[in-house]
Amino acid sequence: MNLEEAKRFAEDWVAAWNRHDIPSVLKHYSDDFEMTTPMIQRVLGIESGTLKGKDTVGNYWRAALTKVPDLSFSIIEVTCGVRSVSIYYNAVMGKKAIETFLFNEKGEIYRALATYN
Repeated sequence: MNLEEAKRFAEDWVAAWNRHDIPSVLKHYSDDFEMTTPMIQRVLGIESGTLKGKDTVGNYWRAALTKVPDLSFSIIEVTCGVRSVSIYYNAVMGKKAIETFLFNEKGEIYRALATYN
């Protein structure tokens, strides 16, 4: 993936989140993808901070949107690597986040890691 493709992905991903359109967010992910974030630790109390599966993570995100109905992200920077993209963005609760996405050979995200300041 080149930087232009990474930026297009990031813009589409953020726009879907800002519309609170979970099906459009989920279209980027494989059915068995894995998400790790401190927010899962905080909200669900899962020590690993990890959820597996598109349905499981989608349900978590839908529940999160009910708790943060004014959720809105804005991109600060986008970087790319070998089948990977990282988005540095303004996130929730006044925090900044870096989310790194790893893509499989089909161009679907199979793993995502989020960090916050």
